[in-house]
Amino acid sequence: MKIREKFAVLRRALKGEEHDYTEGNLSEAVILLSIPMILELGLESVFAVVDMFFVSRLGQNAIVTVGLTESVVTIIYSLGIGISTGATAIVARRIGEKNPEAAAHAGAQALVLAAIASIILSIVGVIFAGDILRLMGASAGVIEEGTKFAQIMIGGNLVILLLFLINGIFRGAGDAAIAMKSLWLASIANIIFCPIFIHFFGLTGAAIATVLGRATGVAYQCRHLFKGDGVLEFRASHFALDLPVIKTVAQIAWPASFQFLIGSGSWIFITKLVAESGGTAASAGYQIAFRNFVFFILPAWGLSNAAATLVGQNLGAKKFDRAEEAVYITAKYSAVLMAIVTVFFFLFSAPIVRIFTQDPEVIAHGVRALQIIASGYVFYGLAMVMTQALNGAGDTKTPTWINFVCFWILQMPLAYALVKGFDASAIIAVPVSEAILALMAWYFFRRGGWKKVQV
Repeated sequence: MKIREKFAVLRRALKGEEHDYTEGNLSEAVILLSIPMILELGLESVFAVVDMFFVSRLGQNAIVTVGLTESVVTIIYSLGIGISTGATAIVARRIGEKNPEAAAHAGAQALVLAAIASIILSIVGVIFAGDILRLMGASAGVIEEGTKFAQIMIGGNLVILLLFLINGIFRGAGDAAIAMKSLWLASIANIIFCPIFIHFFGLTGAAIATVLGRATGVAYQCRHLFKGDGVLEFRASHFALDLPVIKTVAQIAWPASFQFLIGSGSWIFITKLVAESGGTAASAGYQIAFRNFVFFILPAWGLSNAAATLVGQNLGAKKFDRAEEAVYITAKYSAVLMAIVTVFFFLFSAPIVRIFTQDPEVIAHGVRALQIIASGYVFYGLAMVMTQALNGAGDTKTPTWINFVCFWILQMPLAYALVKGFDASAIIAVPVSEAILALMAWYFFRRGGWKKVQV
């Protein structure tokens, strides 16, 4: 495409014009979907960075509290992403079949499933918040200071689940711009709320601000879902309990939830290892590095979500070769993007960490962690595209087994051995396992079994 044509496509992507992703130029389709998805998930990461920026002013205990709580909240993210994956796959398939009514009904049933899961998680989180922090290796000071923060964050999980899930529904329908705008609104609200509530309520205020910010985004999503501005329009009748549809969503969602839970569990394990082996300073440095890792990896996640939508819709249209080609184009874009990020982190890791803290010991740990993590960025991007392509086809079991092998069979034992046997950083296990994951995911995608999955 010429420069003028590229800018025209960019404007269309940001405006959110309706587009048939089963026809036309594939590179254009990738850009139309991925630009708003990159911005959407990039803004999702703003939550983590903004919270860390303001909370870091409250001291090491506050930094560790946010880090440990967010590590546990990633379990909720896993559930939200899992149900969202099921919804995206089914909605995309129905849209590819030119059946928006069935797509809306499936999305509504996914929301019912999420609401049931949220009630259970909220009860557990509010009652056992302090015990959860203790289990994560938090000191007595961190537990005393951070229990209420954890209660609010885990207890308010419904808005986390809904933000992920509804955006997954929009993405499956090809309405990526609406998903992007909901995160814009949520992020702006969080940036405004965070300093205000922290000023009046300290660390607890950070949790209140985050929940309110996400709730603002969810309100925006619901307005568009029920107003029918995009491809889908939800009606009350769509929420009438439909057990066969819920079962179909759950069959795709549970391996996807477990898939991301496996990755989250591995991150929690490494977080705990760092806290126990390096102390509060090492843990604080690692949390700052991890927040920046999330900030720069989520745009690649946006590209991979574009691949999932393209796979789902084109499988629904019975265009198997087009679905496969879309994934390879997206993988190429992701590899280039992540290579640039790798160079950036190696050159500017110290200035990045200093934005969040001036403590020399925390800075040293943060820089080291950031550079180790950065060494695997290209593999992270490729692995995301390939696994999300499989998920978008409804083949959530294959990526789940790949994650299990790479994270629990390889990454966790390797991290433990590095710390206990070699007095080295547990974080080294991250790029090693991710490289193997990328190669395995590429192999299974090439085999093509995902083309035969029925949803």
